Amino acid sequence: MKVIFIVVGKTTDKRFSSIIQEYAERICHYIPFEIEIIPELKNSKGLSQNEQKQREGELILRNLQASDYVVLLDEHGSERTSIEFAAWMQKKMAAGPKRIVFIVGGPYGFSPAIHQKGNEEVSLSRMTLSHQMIRMLFIEQLYRAMTILNGEPYHHE
Repeated sequence: MKVIFIVVGKTTDKRFSSIIQEYAERICHYIPFEIEIIPELKNSKGLSQNEQKQREGELILRNLQASDYVVLLDEHGSERTSIEFAAWMQKKMAAGPKRIVFIVGGPYGFSPAIHQKGNEEVSLSRMTLSHQMIRMLFIEQLYRAMTILNGEPYHHE
């Protein structure tokens, strides 16, 4: 099984980029992991929010395979503790999808087509967080889940 993390736009803050890269390398010690960056739309100032979501959605859909288990990272999704997320990952890995794909949408969220493609939605917080921070927080939680599943001392409870 492979985990794919799709994000819209590059991480512009170098501090976040550095942390994301560090955790991505750590995750690869446990499972195949890849970050796919959907380029930001050019000339989006003239687009409505719905048009922007729709165009971003089209770009995201190009990166998905029919057999993917798709998880949307959305503030309205279900919340889990780190231990619960690790248990969820373990179940998903045992169920055998070839790819679990986590997606962070653009600034206005997901298009209806992406919501329809998603198998579930997960929230990292009920608070609204920047897309730059969500990337960093999610990748750290994925790493934490892997260490929990492997009985390593990173997580303390």
